[in-house]
Amino acid sequence: MKKWVSLVIVLLLALGGYVAAGPYLAVHGIRTALAEQDTGKLRRHVDFPALRVNLRAQVEDYLARKAGAEVSSNFFGAAALSVANQMLGRGVDTLVTPVGIGAILQGRATWKRAIGETVGGDTYAPPVPVDPLKTASHHYESLSRFTATVPDADGEPVVFVFTRQGLRWRLTDIRLPLR
Repeated sequence: MKKWVSLVIVLLLALGGYVAAGPYLAVHGIRTALAEQDTGKLRRHVDFPALRVNLRAQVEDYLARKAGAEVSSNFFGAAALSVANQMLGRGVDTLVTPVGIGAILQGRATWKRAIGETVGGDTYAPPVPVDPLKTASHHYESLSRFTATVPDADGEPVVFVFTRQGLRWRLTDIRLPLR
């Protein structure tokens, strides 16, 4: 009987350790996928539909706040704001997909090769890998929410939000420093 109880305790501890290490495994998986430019691996660690919805909401909110109340109360301003929202929303919908991220990474790789920012300095060498989460500070917000915060070029925080979905952790939101 003691063996069964100890086995259950060991299994529960292993499961708890796996769930606790899950966001760090997801961060590592994203860093590896970006370094290898493998959108298939990236898809395992990013919930693209949730990320698209969240980023689109942020962009639309930013646009509405920048436009102000007088633009949205004007008929032509409201129409222009609606068109701008649709265009920005479609842009987010297009870019926040595995194919869109792959295109960005490919364009980045071509640019890095053109300016000579490669691993060996050779034009045909692989580009220096992108690693946006390299300097991230990590924080659990709850048992099912984890954040990795990275400062942007201006020192403003960009927060990558990971959500637990069952036993897996996936990137579901990126809080941009839109002001």
